[in-house]
Amino acid sequence: MSATATKDPQRAIGRSPDRLSLDERRALVGKYIALEIYTPEDLPLRRIEAIGDSLEECARQLGARGLDPLRFEFTRLPPPY
Repeated sequence: MSATATKDPQRAIGRSPDRLSLDERRALVGKYIALEIYTPEDLPLRRIEAIGDSLEECARQLGARGLDPLRFEFTRLPPPY
């Protein structure tokens, strides 16, 4: 298996949660992800912008990239089925 999000969760950043493989999804179950909030003025791509074990970790990752955590929704990844 190539280097994927199963070995390094940070490799899921920039990808849509729907495009994760079953193995990746299973490995990331319970992790928090940050997705940009949809507004009528801004139609963001639905891709993971941060991933971590806590909301605080996700917010720190966003802040480190110069992104405002208030513009993101945070959710836990459920099992793939």
